[in-house]
Amino acid sequence: MAADDPGRALSLDEAHVDLLRRLAPQVLGVLVRRHGDFTRAEDAVQEALVAAVERWPRDGVPEHPAGWLHTVAQRRYVDQVRAEAARARRERAVLDTAPRDALVAPPPDADDTPRDDLLELFLLCCHPALTASAQLALTLRAVGGLTTAEVAAAFLTSEKTMAQRIFRAKQRLRESGARFTLPPAAEQGPRLAVVRHVLYLMFNEGYAASGGPDLLRPDLTGQALRLARRLHERLPEDGETAGLLALMLLTEARAAARVGPAGELVPLAEQDRTRWDRAALAEGCALVTRSLSSSPPGPYQIQAAIAAVHAEAPNTEATDWPQVLGLYELLERLAPNPVVTLNRAVAVGMVHGPAAGLALLAELESGPLAGHHRRHAVRAYLLELAGDREAAASAWRRAAELAGSEPERRHLLRRAAESE
Repeated sequence: MAADDPGRALSLDEAHVDLLRRLAPQVLGVLVRRHGDFTRAEDAVQEALVAAVERWPRDGVPEHPAGWLHTVAQRRYVDQVRAEAARARRERAVLDTAPRDALVAPPPDADDTPRDDLLELFLLCCHPALTASAQLALTLRAVGGLTTAEVAAAFLTSEKTMAQRIFRAKQRLRESGARFTLPPAAEQGPRLAVVRHVLYLMFNEGYAASGGPDLLRPDLTGQALRLARRLHERLPEDGETAGLLALMLLTEARAAARVGPAGELVPLAEQDRTRWDRAALAEGCALVTRSLSSSPPGPYQIQAAIAAVHAEAPNTEATDWPQVLGLYELLERLAPNPVVTLNRAVAVGMVHGPAAGLALLAELESGPLAGHHRRHAVRAYLLELAGDREAAASAWRRAAELAGSEPERRHLLRRAAESE
């Protein structure tokens, strides 16, 4: 089994697979903090995960799983150093400075004051020396606990290509001299914004897969939610982190109602709202209310507020569309982009009529969304509201041609047939 594929041998039950994914960044943080070498530390942790997947089903889960992983990863790390004869000086430095009991370290579980290295890991993986795609891939792999194959699936690329991308990202970190420490205060804001964006992209890919046979990828949404929650615990006063977590909770609360019996997409207007997760909705609404009352509004908080308006409505017709429109107008001022305009066009259509929404949508015909299936789907929806069923059917069919996800394609073709 390859060292980067702990998820392939799924003889462990899902609870223990989830445990390994939660523990992996903790052990990685310990090794990077101790030795300062992200590349070797990450490889050692991956090998320890493989060992756990191979041994735990046979020998049982150890009493201190984090301590077990730490000890195995530490051994693998030292083995790497010993194996690299060309780096003899580095080997001596590691062995000379490590405590004598490094190979049988006490389990981190037993430490009364464990250190949470999550924020430092996030900021290291989102180092400005890396491209945006490399930041996302490395975060998914090192902090999110996904295997190289799973990261490749999220990017719709081959495992070999993704392995090379991750390897280059780690090499770039080493060459840049990136340190496992919090950057200066002036740099933390921009770096944290990248971290939030990475989690946002991770969640979005899980909630609306860009390709493949399934609409949802619960592995990605679950990991994004878990990491966003931990980041919020680390930064409870950060309004945008709270807003991001609230947005995820309010969106994920609708997941069960978003997929039909055959795996088909069920749009918001057609969802059975009794299937929404009320606990998640209540938590998300409370989070966004607190964050907006205690800090200046940011894009994630505004998006969460929009989701909260939808969550509070018993059906589409009862939605407070003027409030939704006002929030989208504010969001477009804070973070203008074509996707916000696309969503604002729907709200404009609901408040001022479909002709007004179509007029706004026309502004996107020559931009980056010109060939995107969602622009055509919104156009089809507004044309249906306007009563032009023939044009709507044509737009639904065009959207289906451009969709990458099979469930979305089936939904769009169904809408086209209904409009004809």
